Amino acid sequence: MAAIPQRILAMDIGGGTQDILFYEEGKPPENCVQMILPSPTRLVAQRIAAATARRKNIFLSGNTMGGGPCSWAVEEHLRAGLKVYATETAALTFHDNLDGVRKSGVRITDHPPKGAVEIPLRDVHLPALRKALKPFQISLPQAFAVAVQDHGFNPRGSNRRFRFQYWKNFLQAGGNLTDLIYLHPPPSMTRMLAVQKDIPGAAVMDTCAAAVWGVLCDPAVAEMLEEGLVALNLGNQHTLGALVRQNRVWGIFEHHTGRMTPEKLKKILFRFPRKALTNDEIFQDRGHGCAYHPGYSRKKGFQLVAVTGPRRSLAEGLGCYLAAPHGNMMLAGCFGLVAALKAKLTTEHTETTEN
Repeated sequence: MAAIPQRILAMDIGGGTQDILFYEEGKPPENCVQMILPSPTRLVAQRIAAATARRKNIFLSGNTMGGGPCSWAVEEHLRAGLKVYATETAALTFHDNLDGVRKSGVRITDHPPKGAVEIPLRDVHLPALRKALKPFQISLPQAFAVAVQDHGFNPRGSNRRFRFQYWKNFLQAGGNLTDLIYLHPPPSMTRMLAVQKDIPGAAVMDTCAAAVWGVLCDPAVAEMLEEGLVALNLGNQHTLGALVRQNRVWGIFEHHTGRMTPEKLKKILFRFPRKALTNDEIFQDRGHGCAYHPGYSRKKGFQLVAVTGPRRSLAEGLGCYLAAPHGNMMLAGCFGLVAALKAKLTTEHTETTEN
């Protein structure tokens, strides 16, 4: 097992921003280099929109990445009567079923058509980051931890159900917090695997899981771990709540932030810790679902709701605690990545020593 790295580049790739932390052991977190940049999917969407405005066909190459804004930009490009070409790997950004991608109008090919504007897809681009930081005499570390939201590869069934089955499986396996970060992700997590293709050896994690870990990095929240709490991430696209006690997650719900209102959120937060929130009601409301560990029982605790995420204003007035690890809410996912990776490596080291 590798030693715990002294320098870690943590990247939390969301739908609106990509949050970056250069963690250095022994340096106050406030003095570590931190950046909030536009998300890769938004940058790709801008390039597609520029090609649409110029009436140019596009060729999408590169890797599988997050959809959202770039998917919507592709739809606009096609509606404008222009052509979209893509490699198979890039096309998986839009749907796991390539036949469905073809039916949408995207033409899949390995060769860039003449005159088409080539737009590479990727969630991480280290050469660009390295070049941007060079004038500041900042070199990239050897250890990387990256969070992306991975729905999992499911070409035939419901995308929402398949993603939530991942959370159900996690809870049924015990809900151990250290199991949320991967050195070797499951084969179905194609977006995480794509990140490791661009950054070999990177630890990977779901963005919502990184947010939960980040919430726990707030000292006031950490003090409530014995009693239990609700960790709530209000992201730009997804809302996830987790019942956390000690080192375990006891329940999870996940919804789409675009369908959330303060009133709806208030009702969910009231019923969730009481084990009164059902999977069907979340799914029927176009969310992902809700699940509890079979052994969960709220005999006490879980009074605190600690919230993070760029849409946390939705929880305003609901009595939630605004978590800000090391004083920076937007870097919660990055701090969570670092904490999770260090805990994972420490656990593996302990197990190796004992055996």
